[in-house]
Amino acid sequence: MKSDIEIAREATMCPVTEIGERLGIPSGQLVPYGHSKAKVKLDYVESLRDRPNGKLVLVTAMSPTPAGEGKTTVAIGLADAMNRIGRNTSVCLREPSLGPCFGLKGGAAGGGFAQVVPMEDINLHFTGDMHAIGAAHNLLAAMIDNYIHWSNDIRLDLRRVTWRRVVDINDRQLRQIITGVGGPTNGYPMEGGYDITVASEVMAIFCLSRNLQDLQQRLGRIVIGYTREQEPVTAAAVKASGAMTALLRDALAPNLVQTLENNPAFIHGGPFANIAHGCNSIIATETALRLSDYVITEAGFGADLGAEKFFNIKCRKSGLSPDAVVMVATVRALKMHGGVPRSELAEENVGAVQRGLENLGRHIRNTGQYGVPQTVAINHFSGDSQAEIDVIKSYVEQRGVKAHVCTHWADGGAGATGLAQAVVDLTASGHAQFRTLYDDDMSLWEKTRVVARSVYGADDIDADKKIRDQFEQFERDGYGHFPVCMAKTQYSFSTDPQLIGAPSNHRVKVRELTLAAGAEFLVVVCGDIMRMPGLPRVPAANSIYVNERGQIEGLF
Repeated sequence: MKSDIEIAREATMCPVTEIGERLGIPSGQLVPYGHSKAKVKLDYVESLRDRPNGKLVLVTAMSPTPAGEGKTTVAIGLADAMNRIGRNTSVCLREPSLGPCFGLKGGAAGGGFAQVVPMEDINLHFTGDMHAIGAAHNLLAAMIDNYIHWSNDIRLDLRRVTWRRVVDINDRQLRQIITGVGGPTNGYPMEGGYDITVASEVMAIFCLSRNLQDLQQRLGRIVIGYTREQEPVTAAAVKASGAMTALLRDALAPNLVQTLENNPAFIHGGPFANIAHGCNSIIATETALRLSDYVITEAGFGADLGAEKFFNIKCRKSGLSPDAVVMVATVRALKMHGGVPRSELAEENVGAVQRGLENLGRHIRNTGQYGVPQTVAINHFSGDSQAEIDVIKSYVEQRGVKAHVCTHWADGGAGATGLAQAVVDLTASGHAQFRTLYDDDMSLWEKTRVVARSVYGADDIDADKKIRDQFEQFERDGYGHFPVCMAKTQYSFSTDPQLIGAPSNHRVKVRELTLAAGAEFLVVVCGDIMRMPGLPRVPAANSIYVNERGQIEGLF
């Protein structure tokens, strides 16, 4: 079997203008980046506002394991399959981050015969969006320091500056730093640090903004720190939002590429779901919905993270109403949740699959709370036995859901046509009655408790007095109507990554709160999760190089 990179390199790509023409986008409304990538002009995006939306389908998954689940691969394969059965369909995905690409994960553009291309470009610098977001974020950091150095008329407290810096590489050494050392000409010594770019509030704002004006206003509302009197200070106060918007102007236009089967793919924005809201941009999703009859999108990690935030943050902020959900599972991942080590996954083990199904079952139950009909996609691996497949089908059918075996990795869209027809039927069923998990007027503390109890299966949340006081202060400051953006490990419903399956009788420890006033949510940091990952003992970067033909090797 050919490798993912070999398959991608042998792809016959259409000029991106042809992909645009299939959607009805005039070539003059595209800004090409070479022959295979383009941005859709924002003026054209705005002209689509009065068009009706197509059907929106979310692809999510059970809790991730090192064995892999394949949400992106399923989303791409499903989009190709939908087009094969005559449905005008686009796929909307997030942009990969360089951190995981060179760290633990490697490439993130699908796999096998269900990929988006050009694969290397998408996984690396693409159209420069990630760099623009990092530059805008760090420009604000520089302007804060400069403001303090020259005047600080607002009396911003150096001890209460909350705005950190970002870089799009996993670099644990930068988590906590001291800046401004070396004397008066270098500014004031201050404690600071770096997060990964995808955790930046600028990234969240970028993905939640409707247009440039909305973007600029949201950037201006970012809280960068506090005065000695505990009054919040915003980016607008240091006159940074205009310049930040200028850096992001071109990046805000959605990116158009294609699948291996030459179907349209919008890839734009890339927040992680364990430390941010985990969804691609509203602009890209809405553009696709106005140009396609069906749009397939995905949200990061398991449904307890990405799907929860898709429903409670992205849909709440945008007014989007999903028509169906696809829950991805693999035999291999179920075995791991059933206690099988990675080295033994190739062996048939129906009992382990049965034990692991409690994880999938809780995700199915949780997703049902949002009033959107769902189906299960069994992402097929060659070693899966029929007995293992049968036990999954029987389990989910007992919960009123059907499961479909998908072979898109090996067969492309042809391997997911059964799932595609099921999705068409679900979206036409009229059963979708979307609702969020909590109302805006519920307190921030109670919203956090609702997620912990209703989604994570926790008994309750815990927080020390300092954190409880912060919850109350944010309420008094007028942010109580915000949704909460939970930051926790992706590997477990709990805050302990080793506690797999579907744990109950646990408590969620809230460690930190971070206000995202421009994005309009409160980040609730739980357990030991960090917003700057470190590289693993053997990072993917060790195996990435450029061969004698100038081609990148090792990315997949």
